[in-house]
Amino acid sequence: MTCKIALVALALAAPLAAQQSDSMHHPMMGAGHGMTMDDPMMERMGPSLMRMMLYTPQHLLARKDALGLTPDQVGRLTALRDGAKATRDAAMAEAETHLKELEQVANAAKADTAALKTHFQAAHTAMGKAHWTMLASSAQARAVLTDAQRAKVQIWADSMQAWTEQHRRMMNPGKSP
Repeated sequence: MTCKIALVALALAAPLAAQQSDSMHHPMMGAGHGMTMDDPMMERMGPSLMRMMLYTPQHLLARKDALGLTPDQVGRLTALRDGAKATRDAAMAEAETHLKELEQVANAAKADTAALKTHFQAAHTAMGKAHWTMLASSAQARAVLTDAQRAKVQIWADSMQAWTEQHRRMMNPGKSP
């Protein structure tokens, strides 16, 4: 798996996996997902999404001791995590339903492109809802932290970014940054 695809998979799946590990694999992140390691959009989105994912409530709660979260902060982050999980799970269930329908239509001897489009767009919209829920809960969770706690998360983000860049350069020595 390439570094950029791994970042995308991390950004899309890892924070969600903490909420529900058995069904959190992004259904469209396998072969043929349309994103390549040279995709400029993925190159721009990867670091930004990775930084935002550090603020998911479940990620912050997993690091409550390192961050020195207060009981009030833990309660607020737990409520955000649980509320986001319910919304995200419903959206992912909707996406999964449409992906199964899409697969059935695509496997027909003569695929109905209008039906393909309908199910693709519905699955895409539902996945967007799930991802938006994650991003919104991350923004809300970030606001729960103190300036000092946010600074600590920023240090983690900076070190992850530096590692990722170093790894990318090692894996693609002929490419300039």
